[in-house]
Amino acid sequence: MTQTSGTTPPETPTVEPSVAGLATMGTPPGGETAPRRGRVWRRLRRNPLGVVGALILAISIATALLAPLLAPYSPAAVHFDAPFQPPGTVGFGLGTDDLGRDLLSRILFGLRASLEVGVLAVVVALAVGVPLGLAAGYFRALDAVISRFTDLMLAFPFLILAVGLAAIRGASLGNAALAIGISQIPGMIRVVRSETLRLKELDFVAASVVDGAGDLSVLARHILPNALSAVIVQATVAIPVAILGEAVLSFLGLGIQPPDPSLGTMLAEAQQYAARAPWTAIVPGLAIVVVTLGFNLFGDALRDALDPRGSRR
Repeated sequence: MTQTSGTTPPETPTVEPSVAGLATMGTPPGGETAPRRGRVWRRLRRNPLGVVGALILAISIATALLAPLLAPYSPAAVHFDAPFQPPGTVGFGLGTDDLGRDLLSRILFGLRASLEVGVLAVVVALAVGVPLGLAAGYFRALDAVISRFTDLMLAFPFLILAVGLAAIRGASLGNAALAIGISQIPGMIRVVRSETLRLKELDFVAASVVDGAGDLSVLARHILPNALSAVIVQATVAIPVAILGEAVLSFLGLGIQPPDPSLGTMLAEAQQYAARAPWTAIVPGLAIVVVTLGFNLFGDALRDALDPRGSRR
């Protein structure tokens, strides 16, 4: 006979998850960072328009950075003996303008200036719009004040506001970037506020608050990292708008000033010669269209790739 003991084996204790553990359950930037990045990369690669946009951006940025090496002439170099040379002329691949300046060289440096304005403008919008958007979405007391400020700025059309600010501060590359960046702040605030309102209702944020995390800690560790996808997409879409804004300001004489080239100043200078030498307007116009198209295609593809509700591929 087998003798049984009078004592029963102890039960395995049940471990209750801590609130701190719950606080990390819903956070995407945790252990799922690598798989999520791989999923985003796969979606981008399988989007033909996104690939085209990425190629356009890569070529545009590379040519802008390498403009001093790629340009056959200085953008301000004048050839009085070769005005209005058509594209394909020996020595002037894209032709020349009324002063005999090489259009290829001016396009390269003008693209560089336009991209610089676009990036600087978006940096200004991010620096102001992201903190205000976080504050408006997280703190009820500040929401009304910031929202009214946003509505007041949105009452003015983007270009009207940019033109007014540029006219007040004067015409220069820095002032154009600042004016365009200030004009883009309301849109950035709205995007970040919307993401903050959505994220702060999720369980992992509520658990972090219950665990004793302060407001700034919740915003820095949970809200902002999870809102970065929307911020990146908004920045990608805002850059082409800033490039178009710079072209308009320069066309009106409120942006980059001659003889420094920009795509907008080239269009402004070419308008009086459009009938005689149409390429002087077509070339910078096509450059603006191609660059903005590249940003828009890539921005749309990036938005679809970062959308967590999309199909997993």
